[in-house]
Amino acid sequence: MLTEEEILQTLDNYRNGHDPAFVQLGHPYVFPIDSRINVFRNTQGKWAIAIEKLGYDPRSEPIGLEITYYGNCLINLDYSETYFSNSYTVFPIDEESFKNTIELENLKPDAGFWIVRNNQIQLPHKKEEYLNAGIVLKEYEPNTISAEEVARLLVTRHRDLFRATDEELYKSIPKDLDKILVIDEWHHRDFYQNNFNPIDDLPFTFPGPEELCRVIEDQIEKLNELNITKETLLNSFNLTEQNEIRLEQNKKELENNRPGSYETWQFIAKVIVTGDPSHYKPTLAPTSHWKNWPDAGSL
Repeated sequence: MLTEEEILQTLDNYRNGHDPAFVQLGHPYVFPIDSRINVFRNTQGKWAIAIEKLGYDPRSEPIGLEITYYGNCLINLDYSETYFSNSYTVFPIDEESFKNTIELENLKPDAGFWIVRNNQIQLPHKKEEYLNAGIVLKEYEPNTISAEEVARLLVTRHRDLFRATDEELYKSIPKDLDKILVIDEWHHRDFYQNNFNPIDDLPFTFPGPEELCRVIEDQIEKLNELNITKETLLNSFNLTEQNEIRLEQNKKELENNRPGSYETWQFIAKVIVTGDPSHYKPTLAPTSHWKNWPDAGSL
């Protein structure tokens, strides 16, 4: 029989080909725009969650809608090099119309429209329109409007066009599962476990302190010219300390940020097991809105 613990363990420990992690709304490469959770189940104990994340990565135009899956019956997962990926991306905005209107990540002054799922959507240029929607423009250069800011405003006007269709959601979910719950905003915490051990994973034997000291003594004159002390250089090679820091960070992440540690996913697990959406009764303030991730996309 399916249990809540089984569901939460799946969310906590899912490995997408590398370290255990969960959907990152605060990803440093992606400006967040919109997000949504879709919950599926059937009466035979099968379940799935599809999390939508609309975002803009300037390195990979245009704006993409990433759908990430978790569950015990996923199908048609994309194969990536040596593992099956539990996410894939669709592009609601016609690529040509996007490229014709965006230059250096900003809206061109004469940009007219985007084609979003075959719908022609006019692009807003007036600062007041953004302010009225609660969007304070960054304006790194005077009077500029960034691509993600345009999308954030358009989502408030045409949300359904930027969300996943049922066909897209069911790409990796069996058709015999019913969608029983949709959540537009929720309390979210990014979660990541770094399993890289800087000592054990080295392809060679790392020199000990005595050998390092001998090497440093040979170069002490050059180090003095660069104003680098022997102690500073030795500390930079202290991988044991770095590994201890990594393990402590992982411990805090596991205790505080894994999905199973807080109510959002605990309630969703109960909904899946019982089939009753009324068990989703959040008390924590929602944090999934893009405004709660000011550092996302900053790299």
